[in-house]
Amino acid sequence: MQLLRLAWALTGAAVCCFVILLIHSHVLKEGQLAAGTCEIVTLDRDSSQPRRTIARQTARCACKKGQIAGTTRARPACVDALIVRSRQWCEMTPCLDEEGCDLLVNHSGWTCTQPGGRVKTTTAL
Repeated sequence: MQLLRLAWALTGAAVCCFVILLIHSHVLKEGQLAAGTCEIVTLDRDSSQPRRTIARQTARCACKKGQIAGTTRARPACVDALIVRSRQWCEMTPCLDEEGCDLLVNHSGWTCTQPGGRVKTTTAL
């Protein structure tokens, strides 16, 4: 009797999970992003200048209320909108774990300095 109840409970749970998955896939149609996520749309690199690479990246984000598209650990991410408004870029943790973050003098962007001394500069549009 208990084995039969367990079987029915597991069947019910499986059906419930299937229905939730079905609803979720129906709500998120092709091309839509889940709330709080980002994807890279375009990535262009220009290495025409010696010892310098200019990269331009475009991301598409579906941020939650109070968030805006930003950068976290060198990847596009939804961050607190107050960070972007106040231009305190390093608060969104834009650099990788082993890199140091510094604001540019005019607060137009930030630099990520690697342990070997290589510097990556990012400016906001």
